[in-house]
Amino acid sequence: MPVSAQVQTRLPNDLSDMEWARRISAGDEAAFEALMRRYNRMLYRVARAILRHDAEAEDALQLAYLQAYRGMGSYRGESKLSTWLTRIVVNESLMRARKRRREGTVIPLDSTVDQSDVAMIENMESPDERPENAAIRSQTRALIERRIDALPEGFRAVFVLRALEELSVEETAASLGIPEATVRTRFFRARALLRESLARDVDVATTEAFGFDGARCDRIVTAVLLRVRRPDTAQHRVR
Repeated sequence: MPVSAQVQTRLPNDLSDMEWARRISAGDEAAFEALMRRYNRMLYRVARAILRHDAEAEDALQLAYLQAYRGMGSYRGESKLSTWLTRIVVNESLMRARKRRREGTVIPLDSTVDQSDVAMIENMESPDERPENAAIRSQTRALIERRIDALPEGFRAVFVLRALEELSVEETAASLGIPEATVRTRFFRARALLRESLARDVDVATTEAFGFDGARCDRIVTAVLLRVRRPDTAQHRVR
């Protein structure tokens, strides 16, 4: 999500992680807003990958930001600031997920993505895109999101950081607090599972392509019978 023009004019583009932390810990609200806008998409995706629910992910991200803001003075630059933030989001999301399991709360996996969430997805539709193309892209995106949600719990965050955010193996491992070898294994397996599930969806869709039942079938049968009964209508098409 881009930094607003007003904030952008007040902040240099080459701030170091420590300078970001220094400004925010000193109460610079503009710096904190710019930081959130810089990392919102990535951090939301991480929370969403763990919780598999839009509103829950937003809540977790907001609480994580508050924790980061209050604890910014403790940041010492031992890791990238984005990694430090990701760890806070991961911990908050995991805590919420564990609490949800203890309480037996069931959240539907096919929750609808609202318009505010659509803005966080890559490859957005162009404003000039035809409505039918936008609808197809939206349906495709929703299908992919559902299939990512269906990945095993330990694989989702790895896949999101490696495939969607394009973090390196090293960055992903540091962000999630797992060995690099585990990142490689989970990412490889997640891609294979995703390909398999999407291939099954395509196979099902292929068998249903150019469907002939329903209105189309009735229309053709009616037209043919009409021509049989009334030869003089042979040159006319029934619609």
